[in-house]
Amino acid sequence: MISFSFATRLTRAQKRLIFLLLDSAMAAVSLITANWLIASELVLFSPLMVMLVVLAGFISTALGLPRIKLNSYELQGIVRTAAFAASLGAIGFLLNIPLLEISSNGVFVVFTMILLIATVAMRLAMRALLIRIYRRGGSRTRILVYGASQTGQQLAMALQSDESVVIVAFVEENPTLQGLVIAGLPVFSPVKLAELVRDEAIDRIVLTLPSASQTEQARLAHKLRLLGCEVHSLPSFATLISTGSIGSKASPVAIDDLLGRGSLAEELPSVAESYSNRRIMITGAGGSIGSELCRQIIGCKPLSLVLIDHSELALYKIHKELLELSPSATITPILGSITDKNLVEHAIATHETEVILHAAAYKHLPLVETNAIAGLTNNVLGTKVVAEAARAAGVRRFTLISTDKAVRPANVMGASKRLAELVVQDLASRPQDTRFSIVRFGNVLGSSGSVIPLFEEQIARGGPLTLTHEEVTRYFMTISEAARLVLLAGSYSRGGDVFVLDMGEPVAIRRLAEQMIQAAGYHVKDENNPNGDIEIAVTGLRPGEKMHEELLISSDMLTTPHPKIMRVEESALSEIEVANAVRDIKSALQQRDDSIARSIVARWILKDRQLAEKAKEKLGSSA
Repeated sequence: MISFSFATRLTRAQKRLIFLLLDSAMAAVSLITANWLIASELVLFSPLMVMLVVLAGFISTALGLPRIKLNSYELQGIVRTAAFAASLGAIGFLLNIPLLEISSNGVFVVFTMILLIATVAMRLAMRALLIRIYRRGGSRTRILVYGASQTGQQLAMALQSDESVVIVAFVEENPTLQGLVIAGLPVFSPVKLAELVRDEAIDRIVLTLPSASQTEQARLAHKLRLLGCEVHSLPSFATLISTGSIGSKASPVAIDDLLGRGSLAEELPSVAESYSNRRIMITGAGGSIGSELCRQIIGCKPLSLVLIDHSELALYKIHKELLELSPSATITPILGSITDKNLVEHAIATHETEVILHAAAYKHLPLVETNAIAGLTNNVLGTKVVAEAARAAGVRRFTLISTDKAVRPANVMGASKRLAELVVQDLASRPQDTRFSIVRFGNVLGSSGSVIPLFEEQIARGGPLTLTHEEVTRYFMTISEAARLVLLAGSYSRGGDVFVLDMGEPVAIRRLAEQMIQAAGYHVKDENNPNGDIEIAVTGLRPGEKMHEELLISSDMLTTPHPKIMRVEESALSEIEVANAVRDIKSALQQRDDSIARSIVARWILKDRQLAEKAKEKLGSSA
């Protein structure tokens, strides 16, 4: 087989000379062919031909034809080639008047047409050959474009000359476009998607749906990932070059860079066996963690899935999304509060629930701090209602999703979550059929109210980014990691367990803010760089906010089947103490007095802390 690899080693000047010589040669060949077709005369050499060959070189250079890169030779190149052929045909006609070498003027019309077709065909053929040379031997990513809109067409045309990828087809929801060929590619219905991915060995699907909301695109991307492909989303090209939004200059910083470690999602084993063919209930199903738990659970093929949430909109969205992901699944949405004892007990009994994942909680620190009554009612009493109902009904496993803010809490939200943990630990201490466990982790990237969306919004507005303290740090994980951890830890439960994740080192929020500014294509504005783009403003710690979060109350840790998950042995209040704490809280809530509620909570949290310190001292003395 002939090797054309030398073409990739030619200099730019050598390539231009080759095109110049080919354009001149095409002029001679076209004139000979046209004269033979029209006048039946085969003239191989004449003064007119010599002049046209020389002039072809000058005109081609003047029009810039040798400077057009082959992989960029599209409409503009064809237009210039047409101008080249027409100019040379007109000049040939004028030169032939005094020379009288060609008897028929029609020869120059045909000459122009042949020259145009031959020159364009030559370049297109060379372009195709050059792309094959570059692509030979390399693995190419096979791409499916979801959306045959203008953005999709622009993407397809832009990537057609890229040697590392191949665009296979479009997928379009608009039925009027299905079955057509756009930008040289067939357009298929989404119904054919799974078949296309399988038969065409698709590696990546690119969403080109600029008019769809981020929520819609995220929902579709999650559905498409189930086909085993990478899924990327592309905004319109107009948005990419728009100067109207300061936040659109670059992609966000990678999650792994923010965490300072690789993703744990791939390290955590499958949990499908523990949840398949089970009747499962998820409280707070419409929240950030709850909704991700729903998505992962539905992939485990449960026997039934019950969703409880007090937000109508959130419950509607997650229910609709789950039905799209698994149309045949048995999914029951229940609109209501976890503090409604009758509702919770009826739901558990009616659906014969076997596993409960309790994610319902008020978690926004400033809001709970100023609405202590609501926070304690939902987080403490609501947890007590669900946990006791689970125990009474003989539910096999109950998992409470907790937070690092429950460790030595300094605010109402953290205190309410610690009291919720104590309620669950108390029930776990009284043996029954239900295995209770607690999963405690740090902040979740991208969840509602987290720092990442806040910083993105502030960058889009041009800053400043608000930082509560220069040295504040937090533990972080992704939503998918958090959900997988909850499911995996729940499957390890033996009763009364507190699980925490080895989350690596805490992340400095100042550094995170700087990374996000730089990832958006800007520079931090500070004393060292007064001409920067976006500044970071220190606002001071909010009421109840800690400088550094903790994951452990005690240092007594045990291993689990997975090295990234630890089981923690922690002291807890007695059954009588928990009952008294709940009674005091209910009394304060009936009076609707935030100050009394805070003092009662502070007293019991202090008692819990003193108990933990005594246990720690005892452990130290025995060692």
